[in-house]
Amino acid sequence: MIKKEVFDNELQELAVFAKAISHPARLAILKYLAETKTCISGDISDQLPLSRTTVSQHLKELRDIGLIHGEIDGLKINYCLCSKCIAEKLDLFDTFFGKIKSTEINCCAEKNCQ
Repeated sequence: MIKKEVFDNELQELAVFAKAISHPARLAILKYLAETKTCISGDISDQLPLSRTTVSQHLKELRDIGLIHGEIDGLKINYCLCSKCIAEKLDLFDTFFGKIKSTEINCCAEKNCQ
């Protein structure tokens, strides 16, 4: 048995999402696609301080969990954000952290937590 299988599907999905967005390059790609407000046809690596190969690997990670779509158009790939998937993942995150945030236990007062 794989250890992660002992956790419910929601926690597993949340962990996959967190892992996918845990790299600054992936966050930069998402930010860039959001700022352009359109599908990008061309080389996103021109916008990031990374090689094409590295950007391609990060794009694959984002595609694999559904945060972006990549459709082939001739020799280029058009990349778009998947708003529906992003909304679903954010709802999952909000639900999870909402439960944690609402807890009344506060042990940080003694340890100077902020």
